Amino acid sequence: MSFAEKLAQGQFVTLVELEPPKGVDVEAFVGHAQRVKGKVDAVVVPEMANAVMKLGSLGGCMLLANKGIETVLQVCCRDRNRLALQADLLSAAALGIANVMAVEGDAPNLGDHHKARPVYDLDELELMEVIAKLATGKDMAGVELEGAPSFTVGATLNTGALGAVQQELAELDRKLAAGAQFFVTPPVYDLDSLAAFTKHLGDRQAKLIPNVLLLKSVGMARAIGRHMKHVHMPDALIERIKDAPDRVREGILIAQELIEGIKAAGHSGVMISPLGWEDRLPQILGA
Repeated sequence: MSFAEKLAQGQFVTLVELEPPKGVDVEAFVGHAQRVKGKVDAVVVPEMANAVMKLGSLGGCMLLANKGIETVLQVCCRDRNRLALQADLLSAAALGIANVMAVEGDAPNLGDHHKARPVYDLDELELMEVIAKLATGKDMAGVELEGAPSFTVGATLNTGALGAVQQELAELDRKLAAGAQFFVTPPVYDLDSLAAFTKHLGDRQAKLIPNVLLLKSVGMARAIGRHMKHVHMPDALIERIKDAPDRVREGILIAQELIEGIKAAGHSGVMISPLGWEDRLPQILGA
């Protein structure tokens, strides 16, 4: 069953985010994906996350598609204007990529090419509106297409912005109206905080897929708590890792518990971001 079919039927879906390489040696990237094949519903391939130059999402998705692995293409506003974004979407559809996720993209000054000029010709919402228009058989200029693409469309939702819930809900409504079918959240470490946001959703048909970013060390947990905006890192979780006799095992246990809690809360799925712990994914997914 495809990712779209499971999502539409209300079944719990599992995504895993796998970074493509900074270069053309794709052996490890493809190998990690093959090891979770059949255990996840799709692999999300980031488009130069944190503005670090790497092999692109479209190329990464095609590498995995050739191995029979379903993917989610990230379409990023930061690096391309409306011409290139539409061209990428048509290319993806023609190549059989069925799932896309619109993202704004981190500013270049956060990455490794500080002199890069950001584009941001469209914002995330406008990009989603473009995806919807292409599906009607016309481009942004109103010109008829020779065949229209059809995608399962994802977007982002900042569930950690508890001080600006109404603004986030208004943004959510606009994205739903633009055709969003699922929403990936920032990393979640506090299920109570997530619940505090979702209680405001009311009868909105928003399929949330919280992100579980694996914790590899006390330092990483502290850094996330200090520097990742709208991500709540409980002090108790930091102390738990600090006091654990086996911190690697503890990080894996925390991920498993978060995934179980997300599923028990009735969310539509989870996205696991290993960030260097790709070799641990089979163990986490097996549990």
